[in-house]
Amino acid sequence: MGPFFKLALTLLGIISSISNFAQSEQMVSVKGGTYIPLYGVDSTAVTVDEFTMDVYPVTNKEYLKFVQEYPEWKKSKVKKLFADGNYLVNWEDDDSYGSQLAADAAVTNVSWFAAKKYCECQGKRLPTVDEWEYAAMADQNNPDARTKETYNQLILDWYEAPKTFNNSIGSTFKNYWGIYDLHGLVWEWTMDFNSVLISGESRKDVDKDSNLFCGSAAVGASDLMNYAAFMRYAFRGSLKANYAIRNLGFRCVQTTESNNKNLTY
Repeated sequence: MGPFFKLALTLLGIISSISNFAQSEQMVSVKGGTYIPLYGVDSTAVTVDEFTMDVYPVTNKEYLKFVQEYPEWKKSKVKKLFADGNYLVNWEDDDSYGSQLAADAAVTNVSWFAAKKYCECQGKRLPTVDEWEYAAMADQNNPDARTKETYNQLILDWYEAPKTFNNSIGSTFKNYWGIYDLHGLVWEWTMDFNSVLISGESRKDVDKDSNLFCGSAAVGASDLMNYAAFMRYAFRGSLKANYAIRNLGFRCVQTTESNNKNLTY
């Protein structure tokens, strides 16, 4: 192998690395619209304003850069109030995710507090449940594929697949909006993940709350074909903000300038 050929291979490697980094920083616009949420017999259409969303979930490499810039979020320094004992549990140490985790795999074992802070430090925020569900309705060719039995089955098959969180970002299909990995890689935090919870202030509420975690609750779904979405709502309802879970990651969004409404939580 000649020196010029070796140099060419090196340059190709550098270009590939730059391309991968640029991809991970990329965002795309999701046009606003309306959809009917999963729950409620009297569900009405919810309006979702246009927003931009990360094309990929946040990776180990990106999160490592974050904790180096904000050391209070390192594995050994994070306050227990903001992350439980599973926070970055599979990382080698504070400054390395080790050889067992891929740089371009989605970061997991990250709490809601940490994910929220990461997005804020990028000038972004976590998506709302409605924004995430709205974007995730899309398959490759349609902005709303929820009535397609094959699409829902594809998602349910992922729920049963082991250790997909070890896969690299971009390993699943690109949907109608140009977004990868909303299904098939990791579960993802949303800003208002616990909005599905019922207050429990009355006996009626308690009954609803208990039904949330069993299959019979699907009877109350606005679209019985969308059992996959029911599973997401049930999962979110089981979370606490300091939980760090092996197959739970996140991505960020931004409010489109024309729709900047100062969202607060």
